[in-house]
Amino acid sequence: MSIIPNILFAIILIAGIGYFATNVKKLVRNIKLGRDVDVSDNTSLRWKNMSMIALGQSKMVRRPIAGFLHIIVYVGFVIINIEVVEIIIDGLFGTHRIFSGMGSLYGVLIGAFEILALLVFVSVILFWTRRNVIKLKRFWKSEMKGWPKSDGNIILYFEMVLMTLFLVMNATDVHFQAMNNGNVISQYIAPLFSGLTESTLHIIERGAWWLHIVGILIFLNYLYFSKHLHILLAFPNTYYGSVKPKGELDNLKAVTKEVQMMMDPNVDPFAAPAEGDSTEEEVAKFGASDVQDLNWVQLLNAYTCTECGRCTSECPANQTGKKLSPRKIMMDTRDRLEEVGKNIDANNGVFNDDGKQLLGDYITNEELWACTSCNACVEACPVSINPLSIIIDMRRYLVMEESAAPTELNNMMTNIENNGAPWPYNQMDRLNWKDE
Repeated sequence: MSIIPNILFAIILIAGIGYFATNVKKLVRNIKLGRDVDVSDNTSLRWKNMSMIALGQSKMVRRPIAGFLHIIVYVGFVIINIEVVEIIIDGLFGTHRIFSGMGSLYGVLIGAFEILALLVFVSVILFWTRRNVIKLKRFWKSEMKGWPKSDGNIILYFEMVLMTLFLVMNATDVHFQAMNNGNVISQYIAPLFSGLTESTLHIIERGAWWLHIVGILIFLNYLYFSKHLHILLAFPNTYYGSVKPKGELDNLKAVTKEVQMMMDPNVDPFAAPAEGDSTEEEVAKFGASDVQDLNWVQLLNAYTCTECGRCTSECPANQTGKKLSPRKIMMDTRDRLEEVGKNIDANNGVFNDDGKQLLGDYITNEELWACTSCNACVEACPVSINPLSIIIDMRRYLVMEESAAPTELNNMMTNIENNGAPWPYNQMDRLNWKDE
């Protein structure tokens, strides 16, 4: 027996996995461009969140139709690819269905794979219909034009083709069909090829086999360039997601320390810090104007975004016609991060200032100030992404670094400073209303 196919398979496998590993390395590098943040607390709760949200899909089913279809595709695609283990062994060692010796258990497994393949195929068609025929509004927002729209459809086509190849591979495998063990779906496809010779069937089966495994490797490497990177990143993203009470915003430590000093009458604000005081922190910038100013969890959020649009569809600002789209915030952050990463790659690992930044070139002031800070986008996200945290950090930069808050907000802050309240009334007159 010629070993050329085995050598060719090994080369394709190594190349596919190697390219994937290279892209994963870039991905990790880009995420680490963000500021460090301590997320080592509440370990048990984080594991629970990951198991419930990423593995259990608990937030997906809040919209029952899409949630049910997504579970079918998610479970089916993952379980079916268990068969890749057998394909890899067969490809490397020249065997054919090496696990078929398991007898009835093998039949149960392959039968389950075939049923799931059919269910995945049907679910993907329904997803495609929702996007392109029914045209759900959230898939046709301005940020979903061009590549994002094509990307969503490409993934659906990929999944349909892979499921078809899997069933055709089984249907044209004469040895497998003769076993009559596990061919619960492919037995109904096999008659379509009944007029062909055994050698022709073998060619079709081998062709489907090769295309199936090569397609899986292509799909694996396509993930890095696609919104479907969430297939891998949903797990760490839900683990590192916020475990604080809903609605609680983080405070800047330097600002908090200043406020505490102002409120403590025993503190001398002009005193030099004690020698060796490790709590003294040099603040380079308040808030964020570019991706390097965000923390690494926020950058992980950006790469994990599924572009499903649930956040935007729940956003009250977006619903009332404002420019803000939480989904666009995440997509812009990811696009800018990719741009920074390519800049680093092109300059031997060093970022050369390109005269651009996330604020202004990608996200406008109008979008940021349209946010009501209601947390609806965070609550709606099925994989624990927090667009609000990025919005708040960029607002902080506008207010504290550029003094670029809207007039209404500046008036309010001036009133608080002078009158102790947001309203333009002297403190002595604030209770006059009770006498009216």
